[in-house]
Amino acid sequence: MLIASWNVNSVRARIENIKSYLIKYKPEILMMQEIKTEDLNFPYEDFSLLDYESHVFGQKSYNGVAIISKIKLKNIQFDLINDNLKQSRIISAETNYKNKNIQLINIYTPNGNPIDTEKYQYKKKWLDDLIKQLKSCMKKNPNIILGGDFNIIPSSEDVYNAKSFENDALFRLEIRKKLREMINLGFNDVYRHFNKSKEGYTFWDYMRGAWQKNNGMRIDHFLVSNSLIDKIKSININKDPRGREKPSDHTPIEIKLA
Repeated sequence: MLIASWNVNSVRARIENIKSYLIKYKPEILMMQEIKTEDLNFPYEDFSLLDYESHVFGQKSYNGVAIISKIKLKNIQFDLINDNLKQSRIISAETNYKNKNIQLINIYTPNGNPIDTEKYQYKKKWLDDLIKQLKSCMKKNPNIILGGDFNIIPSSEDVYNAKSFENDALFRLEIRKKLREMINLGFNDVYRHFNKSKEGYTFWDYMRGAWQKNNGMRIDHFLVSNSLIDKIKSININKDPRGREKPSDHTPIEIKLA
């Protein structure tokens, strides 16, 4: 089974690219972030014609997450985090795979910049709330796949110029520590599990020729619980969609389950 995660940066603006990706690579499940549309305007029919069911937690013009799937999902939840700002940033679903009940959690973590504003405080609180919720979820079901746009650069190897990001909300030490706190609950950073030192960027800004110069960063992740890590056959950062016309500034990441 192939599970993908992709910050599409507007599902409607990117619909043709998304459909091309689905047809070519055929993931059973795609977790999307930053869909930037309300539920009502989500392109359900486009995905239905490709045999995907859609579960959407949208928001007008900003944020928004969705999971589309060729296999039946159950127990869809939109309220794992009590967000005071009412931003649509997390959706959860469950599926059965080889006699295991797996919880899929799709997240779009706040960016947090600038760091001297309430946006940074909101990011810290949101991550703290996520960690609390993960602890609770792990007690009920240890089989969890957490994927999405974390807006966290884990280490200096994961960004083209670490020095320039030292005081950025994506790379500040206290933010990186929160990712480590998540991992310490019993998760694995799947990319680093398979690639101890290899560069693996998932985001390239639209500005300053970042894609052409490979000035990227790794901020999209899959964290998989210890109980499932042996079921993960591989992880791939699929750069094909980022090189197309009118791309998202992120590219899909994919895990294959054995």
